[in-house]
Amino acid sequence: MPLSVKTQSVEAQVSPQNSSTLHCVRRGDMAQSEQGKPWLVWLHGFLGNGDDWQAVTGQLADYPLLTVDLPGHGGSTGFSVRSMAEVNRLLTATLAAQGIHDYWLIGYSMGGRIAAYHATQTANGQPPQGLRGLILEGAHPGLPQEEQCLGRWYHDRRWAERFRREPLADVLRDWYRQPVFADLNPTQRSELQQRRAANDGRALAMMLEGSSLGRQPQMGQPLRDLPLPFHYLCGETDLKFVTLARQHGYPLALIPQAGHNAHYGNPTAYAAQIRAILAQASATERASTPPSAETADAR
Repeated sequence: MPLSVKTQSVEAQVSPQNSSTLHCVRRGDMAQSEQGKPWLVWLHGFLGNGDDWQAVTGQLADYPLLTVDLPGHGGSTGFSVRSMAEVNRLLTATLAAQGIHDYWLIGYSMGGRIAAYHATQTANGQPPQGLRGLILEGAHPGLPQEEQCLGRWYHDRRWAERFRREPLADVLRDWYRQPVFADLNPTQRSELQQRRAANDGRALAMMLEGSSLGRQPQMGQPLRDLPLPFHYLCGETDLKFVTLARQHGYPLALIPQAGHNAHYGNPTAYAAQIRAILAQASATERASTPPSAETADAR
């Protein structure tokens, strides 16, 4: 499908231009990037796609927005990856192809782990060029012990085999019965299962293994050391990840009336929190920027 070019405030569908760029969608007011507003780049969780963010991005449409379909998901189903490093190379190539050089990265769960990996790939102690800030939602920074990593790798491989071999509806039913999704009511659980039913089980299995927490580097300290704004969001009832964030000393904001998938559970509060973070960062940047010669003379 050819690349579509549309103007500000109009959604523009963007398909991969070659084998090294992921499917993505431009949203919001793209002209704002020329006025100094950073792009907000969104990475979904396992089983999802870029459309998962619509309830949030619709409330932030005064920013230039890019939602990305990660490998094995949505319009990027055909991509095969074996590691987070390969996913990161695809993400970096996609940002470059879209001309995005000034951005915040926002990621949920699996997408948050990929966002964290991207942000901590430093060169001479500096994060990727153009990255202005990082916001993670319910994302694990990495397991501390080798036996934990091995156990998680076996756990993810078992799920991957189920996704490859069993009817997807059966696997999804059991997937959403996991304790991390205990906050979902029956209607929400059924809705998510129906939305995920269009996925390709084999593609999901590939991505589950390639991005397994059991093979992920430990990013706890590198995240604390980032020389840029970093924020961690959790639904208030997501006790596992609230505890994890506090143990690591991350700057934590709780989303009320929401569980692990906070942007799904309370998109209005989630969008308000994102906006507050961006406003705070913008104010800090302005305060730390020396006045121009003209401004100084005027004083």
